[in-house]
Amino acid sequence: MATATSPLSFLISHPQNAKTTPSSLSPSLHLPRHNNLTRLHCATSSTTELSASSPAAKNRRPAEENIRQEASRLHPHCNSEFSAWYEPFPSNKEDPNEKYSLDEIVYRSKSGGLLDVKHDMEALAKYPGSYWRELFDSRVGRTTWPYGSGVWSKKEFVLPSISPDQIVSLFEGNSNLFWAERLGKEHLGGMPDLWVKHCGISHTGSFKDLGMTVLVSQVNRLRKVPLSRPIAGVGCASTGDTSAALSAYCAAAGIPAIVFLPADRISIAQLIQPVSNGATVLSLDTDFDGCMRLIREVTAELPIYLANSLNSLRLEGQKTAAIEILQQFDWEVPDWIIVPGGNLGNIYAFYKGFEMCRALGLVDRLPRLVCAQAANANPLYRYYKSGWKDFNPITAETTFASAIQIGDPVSIDRAVFALQATNGIVEEATEEELMDAMSLADRTGMFACPHTGVALAALFKLRDSRVIKANDRTVVISTAHGLKFAQSKVDYHSGTIADMACRYKNPPISVKASFGAVMDVLRKSLNNGHN
Repeated sequence: MATATSPLSFLISHPQNAKTTPSSLSPSLHLPRHNNLTRLHCATSSTTELSASSPAAKNRRPAEENIRQEASRLHPHCNSEFSAWYEPFPSNKEDPNEKYSLDEIVYRSKSGGLLDVKHDMEALAKYPGSYWRELFDSRVGRTTWPYGSGVWSKKEFVLPSISPDQIVSLFEGNSNLFWAERLGKEHLGGMPDLWVKHCGISHTGSFKDLGMTVLVSQVNRLRKVPLSRPIAGVGCASTGDTSAALSAYCAAAGIPAIVFLPADRISIAQLIQPVSNGATVLSLDTDFDGCMRLIREVTAELPIYLANSLNSLRLEGQKTAAIEILQQFDWEVPDWIIVPGGNLGNIYAFYKGFEMCRALGLVDRLPRLVCAQAANANPLYRYYKSGWKDFNPITAETTFASAIQIGDPVSIDRAVFALQATNGIVEEATEEELMDAMSLADRTGMFACPHTGVALAALFKLRDSRVIKANDRTVVISTAHGLKFAQSKVDYHSGTIADMACRYKNPPISVKASFGAVMDVLRKSLNNGHN
């Protein structure tokens, strides 16, 4: 979409601890004990055995030892009683026994369909929901490796068999659940229980970190075992955020990263992240779907591990955001979760997280899911409006929500499954609707990205139609940090976006450097009730 030269350009410059002690569960917190149950070897490796003889405080590790080495010393063997594997999605009715080890490099089932990570639910169910709630809560905010991560604090539900020494974590997750008090009260008909889950407040500025820590950890594990075809690197096609997350985690692990990006279709902030982290960046004259086709062809020929959401390992990390939301509400289930949708893995990941908690007794119901799409890239919305009868990939048009500018989503079947299982809804937002929603939210204290604007615009529509009620506890998922999309905000507040009114624009005011001139402007602003 064409924009004129920004009057805000003059504002953009180009410039040249206390000790922490890894801690265990408080001695006053006694987790449920059960007869005939073995201790969770790897599962509780972040805790000391709870007993009357437990020390009141944990001794600090030797000064020359880091937290990863400490975990290996204390728990040299990770013979977890829990396990996980790949199965076809949906299940293979012709071959119900089709399954694959997580140590196999496989992305598709025999029939060419998607795979899904399945867990040994019977083993997990030996422990009641109250046990898991208390265990997960006990790990929040700790520095004990790797449980300080919002993902790895739920390790038993994610990748139970991996050794802590093989995990690549940047202490992701544990993101803010923002009470959108003013937005709900003043602009959404008095919603007292509106929340925004800021998944973009993460190491690389998007929710993709949650999944990438799991995928790169598994690659790190596989690179340390004999393989007939050793993994030389990890690759992905990306609209920006996936490449940033992959590059950062690979850099932390010392693993080569290769990213395919659509030329001139992502923000500078997104482009510079993989460049800075040392990835091999290929800028291709195509869209995301074209990049995806190419990376799949390349990974079939070269020993490069595929990191896109076709790989279901990432969804295991992303699902922990759902569990984290439950924790933040003291294990009460919200009524609605609104998720921006592009390649559509995330809506399924949220379903998996909520459903796993329901199945294991941590909660007793599921929230309703809403998938919000940009009208310029809305194949799921069209499918939904057809009554799930006619899915057709599209060529996505340009949208400010560039990370979801996808016309042929890999996880379409997963998304439909999640929505049908939760009596879910699909909504869309035009470019003007998403930018106005984003900018209005910013005026109430947020700094939202355009993708969050898509989800917020969907919320406005569902409130107008009274589908979502004023008192419904509603959580909007913010998938990326607004700073990654600063140019879109500059364009909006400059009022330079073609065919857009920019209702909430707030350009800076040029004022003569005199007391009288400044006072005139301020009086006018205050009298108008600015903001």
